This record gives sequence, structure tokens and C-alpha cells, in this order.
Amino acid sequence: MVFSSILFMFIYLPVVLFLYYISPVRWRNPILFVANLVFYGWGEPVFIVLMLFSITINYINGLLIGRWRLTQQKKAKTVLVINVVINLALLGFFKYYDLIAETLSLLPFIDIKPLGIALPIGISFCTFQTMSYPIDVYRGDTDVQRNYISFGTFVALFPQLIAGPIVRYKDVADQLGFRASSIDQFSSGVERFMVGVAKKVLIANSLGKLWDYYAAIPDGGLTVLGSWLGIIAFTLQIYFDFSGYSDMAIGLGRMIGFEFKENFNYPYISRSVTEFWRRWHMSLGTWFRDYVYIPLGGNRCGRARQLLNILIVWALTGIWHGANWTFLLWGLYYAVFLMIEKVFLLKRLEKLPVLGHIYTIIIVMFGWVMFQLDSLAAIGNYTSAMLGFGASGLAESTDLYYLGSYAVTFVIAIVASTPLGSRLFAKLPGKVRRFAAPALIVLALVLCTAYLVDATYNPFIYFNF
Repeated sequence: MVFSSILFMFIYLPVVLFLYYISPVRWRNPILFVANLVFYGWGEPVFIVLMLFSITINYINGLLIGRWRLTQQKKAKTVLVINVVINLALLGFFKYYDLIAETLSLLPFIDIKPLGIALPIGISFCTFQTMSYPIDVYRGDTDVQRNYISFGTFVALFPQLIAGPIVRYKDVADQLGFRASSIDQFSSGVERFMVGVAKKVLIANSLGKLWDYYAAIPDGGLTVLGSWLGIIAFTLQIYFDFSGYSDMAIGLGRMIGFEFKENFNYPYISRSVTEFWRRWHMSLGTWFRDYVYIPLGGNRCGRARQLLNILIVWALTGIWHGANWTFLLWGLYYAVFLMIEKVFLLKRLEKLPVLGHIYTIIIVMFGWVMFQLDSLAAIGNYTSAMLGFGASGLAESTDLYYLGSYAVTFVIAIVASTPLGSRLFAKLPGKVRRFAAPALIVLALVLCTAYLVDATYNPFIYFNF
């Protein structure tokens, strides 16, 4: 992972950008299409075939739906259903076959062997992104894309292919045909990309080591302080890991003329769980809202149906994140709090913003325990230690050492997870900002490169989602 990161930043990306900008405009999509496939097949070349299959099926079905949408709606709807089934079947086979096989094998007289097939990178993001196109064509929300290369460029667009943001076709349809480029846009992209790299490498990776230490402590060995240090570290790690990648994707998109929508809006300043999920992974939230929640009836069919719709959406959101029943538990956990807020709590929280913020952060941290630990036993043991039950004590000397060692990192990360830093930077005189921005970019590049060259620890939480 470390070597691949260095190779991408200093060889692959510059080569792609060089070829892209020296080529005539009409060749830029084909260049990106090839570059996307090379990037996707870097680790497992066989997955290029899967990607081409997905592109082709959705491209053809989009053409058919566009042809029949107005004149033969029944045919168009049939094609749409078939297309959704094919996409979900691919996702289900690669991501959930082993989970289903292992679960069914717990029953008497059933023995289904897991296949152990490698998971194509970013398959969950890619599936949702690709499915949005024929659905939007059927709804009349976007025009049919008749150019196969342009459509393939959209599906496999390497800046956000692995972990989002989930880019819907209708949001970039015009940009696939024509993309304006300028020095200002390119430099803005470089700046945003380096912000993301710094978030990932300098903050997320550092905090990830602390979480890994506490997550690996055997049952009964956690102290109360240690359990909270660990989950605070992970709470910050996952934000800077995922939002950092989103920043990199948005920055890379700008370098080649694309403008992607924001994916994070300082979620840790939220004062309710409802607000948190409006700020966290916004592209996923809007996808489920537009393609699942609203088609189910949303909030138009009475309170009981609305709560059922929330439950369904969050069960699907949970299991979308990974092939483990703990993810389903995590989704249902949030469904409960969202339903409670919808019924009566939200209005009360709006009147008590400080209490609402504390409540939200605590709910989120307990949620991250469910998200990251892979068994009910591990989740139970960790949360028990956080609450003081079954812990080995309040604190040990190791906890105090880590608290002191990571204190500065915690402070930097907490401040950086709020709008405070950007607001202070915006108040600086224009001349200072113009000098400081490139200086900070160069400093971030030097520090991140040094870290990547020296380190062997470079996890990426959302790599296989």
C-alpha cells in the first residue's frame, strides 16, 4: 500500500495528467478511459473484464430504456428491473456470497463452502454509481449517453472510483462532453488534493496506530481510559481517512476539469444524529434518499410508514458497508436513533445545542465500535469497558503515556474536524493567504512523502467498500 501510494503520486498521476493535457480535446476521454482501466486493474488485472462487463451492460440497457421510455414504457421498465438485478447480483456475489454461505452452513444438513473470491476494489461505490444512470434515464432526469467511451469514462473515473464520492451520471453528464480547464482550476485541484493527502497520511494514519493498539487488547484487558482513547482515535481516524480520500478525489477531478459534489461538511459539529448523517458521506445519503427512501414513499405515507422506510434504508445502508452482520447491527442502531429523533427528540435537541452535540458525539463513538469490530463479542467487550463494566481498571501507566504522546495530535485533529481552521485562514490578509497556501502545499508534500517513504503503516478503511 505504501509503495503503491508513492507510485501513484509521483509516477502514474503525473504521466496521466501530462498525456491528458498534451492531447487534443477529442482524445481526452479515451485517454482517461484507458487510464481508468489501468488504475482499476493495477492489483487484479482480471477485474478489468468485470468493469468492462458492467460498463457494457449499463450502457446497452441505458440505450434501450431511452428508446422505449416514452413509447413502450412497459418494455423500458422491464429493462430497468433486469439492469438493477444484474448490478445487485454482481455486488451480491462478490461481496456477500461467503457471508451467506457461512450463515446458511450454521443450519443442520447445510454445508456451503465459501469461495474466498477477492473483492473488486470499490465495488459498492461503483455499483451504486453505475445504477444511477439507467434509473435517471428511465425517470427522464438525464439524456441517454450514446458514446460508449464517454460512458465508460464516467463509470471507471479513477479519482473517485475506489471510495467515492458517489458521482451520479446526471451530475457530470455535461462535463463528459466538455470540460473547461484553467490554471486556477488546476491549482485549486492540487491544493485540495494535498489537503486530502495530509489528512490521510499525517492525521488518520497516526491515529490509526493508537486505535489498532487498543482494539487488539484481549478481552478483559481494556481500561476505561484506554477504551475511550482508542475509540476517540478511531472516530477521528475514520473521518480524516474518508474525508481525506474525498478531498483527493475532488482535487484530482478538478485537475482534469471535473467538479464533484462535496462529500463531508464537518459532521462532528452536528447537534443531532439526523444532522450528522446530513453532513457525513453526503453522496451516499442522497443516493439512498433518492433511489430507496423516496420511492418507498418517504414521509408522504404517514408516520408509521415513514419509520418503516427509515428502518429499511438503514438496514440496507448498514449491510452495504460490508459483508458482516455487525454492519447490519450498525445500520439498525442508527435507524433506532433516527426514528426516535423523528418522533419527538429532534425538536428538543434544537433547543439544547450543547447537550445535543454531546449526545451526538457519544452516539457516534459507540456506533464506530460496532462499525469497526468484527464480532458481537468484541463489540460487547469494548463497549462494556467504555461503560466501566468488565474493564481492568480506570487507567494504567500505558494509557497515561499514550494520552500524553497523542495529546497534540488529538487537539490538531479535533480543531481540523471543525470549520475553525478554514475560517481563521480566510481572515488572513489576501497577500498572506496567497503566500501561505503554496507554502503549506509544499510543506504537506514534503512531510507526506517523508512519512510514506519511511512508514509501513498506511491503512485505508474504505478501500474495499
